[in-house]
Amino acid sequence: VQLQASGGGLVQAGGSLRLSCAASGRTFSRYVMGWFRQAPGKEREFVAAIGWTGASRYYADSVKGRFTISRDNAKSTVALQMNGLKPEDTAVYYCAAQKDMYGSASDGSSFAYDSWGQGTQVTVSS
Repeated sequence: VQLQASGGGLVQAGGSLRLSCAASGRTFSRYVMGWFRQAPGKEREFVAAIGWTGASRYYADSVKGRFTISRDNAKSTVALQMNGLKPEDTAVYYCAAQKDMYGSASDGSSFAYDSWGQGTQVTVSS
C-alpha cells in the first residue's frame, strides 16, 4: 500500500496539530493503521494504532490523553490529532499499515508493519 502523510509543521508548546495519511493500493478497511515517530538520534517509536474497524485504539504512554487516532475507511485515511504538544514530541512522524489483514492494534512493534509513509516533520518550540 502507498501512504502519503501530511500536516506536520512548527508549533509552540501547548499547541495542536493534526496529521493525516492517505492510503491507496490495498483494501484499507482490512488493516490496522499506526503512527510512529523518530526523533534525531533516537530509535523509531510507536505512537498510536487503530484497529481495522476503528473500535480499538492504543497509545504510547507518553501521548495518552493528548493524542487521538482516527480513521475513515470510506476515504482510506487515518489521522492523528495532537493536542497539548510538548518539545519532546518533536520528531518525524510516520503513518504505517500492518502487513497482515485483520491484525491486532495492540501490537506496537514496527515489525508488524510493512508499509510506511514518507514522514512529516513536527517541531514543537518551548
